[in-house]
Amino acid sequence: MSTIDLQVEGMSCGSCVKRVTQALQPLPGVSAVEVDLPSGRVKVSGELVQGGDSLVAALAGAGYPAKLVTDPSISSAASQPKNAGCHSGGTGGCGCR
Repeated sequence: MSTIDLQVEGMSCGSCVKRVTQALQPLPGVSAVEVDLPSGRVKVSGELVQGGDSLVAALAGAGYPAKLVTDPSISSAASQPKNAGCHSGGTGGCGCR
């Protein structure tokens, strides 16, 4: 079993967490999706033979740009969500209103 960590942009509420989970869970080999909303981090576990690119593509298709956390330019300090989410008047696109 392997784990891939992602930094996901645009998540601002529980509805966003649900949409991100629904975008990733059906992918082949995914057995668990853990979303940490405050940090914008998502941990995907399973037999992930397809690698991180398919996870990033699935999230992009759902409206949530993402990067692999293995990228050294992404740190936990820099991963705080931006105030452009749905509750602050931005275009989070989650439809939670």
